[in-house]
Amino acid sequence: LEDCRLVGCADIVRENAEAFAETYDIPEAGVFEDYEEMLAAAEPDIVSICTPPATHADLVVGTAESGVVDAIHCEKPMALTWGGARRMAAVCEERGVKLTFNHMRRFGQPFRVAKRRLDAGVIGDLKRIEYAWGNFYDNGTHAVDMCNYFNDEHRAEWVIGQLDYEEEDIRFGTHNENQILACWEYDNGVYGMAATGPAGTDGFIDVHLTDRLGVQVYSTDPEDCEELTFDSLAPEASCIDLAIADVVQAVAEDGESELRADNALDATEIIFAGYESVRRRGRVELPLDIDDNPLESMVEAGALSPSPVDGD
Repeated sequence: LEDCRLVGCADIVRENAEAFAETYDIPEAGVFEDYEEMLAAAEPDIVSICTPPATHADLVVGTAESGVVDAIHCEKPMALTWGGARRMAAVCEERGVKLTFNHMRRFGQPFRVAKRRLDAGVIGDLKRIEYAWGNFYDNGTHAVDMCNYFNDEHRAEWVIGQLDYEEEDIRFGTHNENQILACWEYDNGVYGMAATGPAGTDGFIDVHLTDRLGVQVYSTDPEDCEELTFDSLAPEASCIDLAIADVVQAVAEDGESELRADNALDATEIIFAGYESVRRRGRVELPLDIDDNPLESMVEAGALSPSPVDGD
């Protein structure tokens, strides 16, 4: 981006910060081990937080309260707990700081094409959205966010779920279940399911990201059926580049980014509500009235006892 430059970086391991600075031409004076010192010295307009989820809430809040930045672009998932996610969003709103999260799949070509076909009505009225890749937290935050994207950011009203967690799966310091079945209903009557794409009254759209990159449209009208393939998620730039460009544009024009905290909160609430449904053994009505991460809490309480993976 021509109107942006990197002015500083911080890592608790200085060698990591120095390596990053060397790669991206940041002067030695811009290398720090303490992010608060970096904020005070570099006074950046935008800060990108690329650390494990358990650190997100404190780093976002601390950065927003510094009074230095205009925007914070944070990695996903939002936070380790639902309370932490809400706190981040609330503090940034109070401080007038734009908070966004790296749900960059929204800029992927297959998803954009699928959304255009959906909006054009080629499969009729949207009734159900399903996904079947990854887990419900680390990867699932992308998937649930895309479900919300396909349904025009409507809010979920309830979530019900069940999971299996026999083999320990810790990613970036956070527990992730082995398998989950989850269902939720949006306020417009559309259902979401963690179980392959948007389904409508007259057909469905299937987005593939694994063995082949593409979009398949199945419709009761043969003329609307099609199969599209792509060489990459984003042909002109990476999805991350497009996400950052969207954030920068929102700051420059004082507008709203598609990656804004409100959208991330909606996806995060569904995820934690799914875990809470397991803990309560029943359907969970939204808004969600907890502060913790139910999966982490169930492991700590012994309600779930995953076996450590050999070698970990």
